[in-house]
Amino acid sequence: MSELTVVLLVIVGLAVAAALIVVLLYNKLVSLRNKVEAAWSQIDVQLRRRSDLIPNLVEVVKDYLSYEQETLTRVIEARNSAVAARDQGREASIAAEGMLTAAMGKLFALAESYPELRSNQNVADLQEELSTTENKIAFARQHYNDSAMSLNTAVEAFPSNLIAQRFGFGRSTYFEIPDEAREPVKVDLR
Repeated sequence: MSELTVVLLVIVGLAVAAALIVVLLYNKLVSLRNKVEAAWSQIDVQLRRRSDLIPNLVEVVKDYLSYEQETLTRVIEARNSAVAARDQGREASIAAEGMLTAAMGKLFALAESYPELRSNQNVADLQEELSTTENKIAFARQHYNDSAMSLNTAVEAFPSNLIAQRFGFGRSTYFEIPDEAREPVKVDLR
């Protein structure tokens, strides 16, 4: 074999190896992006379930909380904003859902302050369903954030960042709870 043939084989081998690395990295990024999308879909299912349960709970507690119409109004407004935000993208949906979580926290705290409300079986059943749904949302949010972290790491790490930039892969937004929802719920019973 001539020296030129060996050089050509080495060049072809390096080109094939480089192409293989690009394909593998691209496929990894696609896989990670799809995991993020699937994880978001699971969150969306639970968020829709919660949005469907909230009007029922508000309707049942409305009579008991006649002094707390402002809280009920905030819950309904937050729920309506969360439903509307689904069409505005993931970031808007995350922000709106955080506000709904804060409003629901205040409603639950108020409900605990009314003994006759706590003893109502319909309220107890709806609260149990909402609590179960909140737990599912928390689990789905953790899975989503883990998937987003994996994608974000791949988008930023070398050499996959070169492929990500070239093919338009971007960072994914984390589903974080806003600061308002982290604060303790203040209940004013007048």
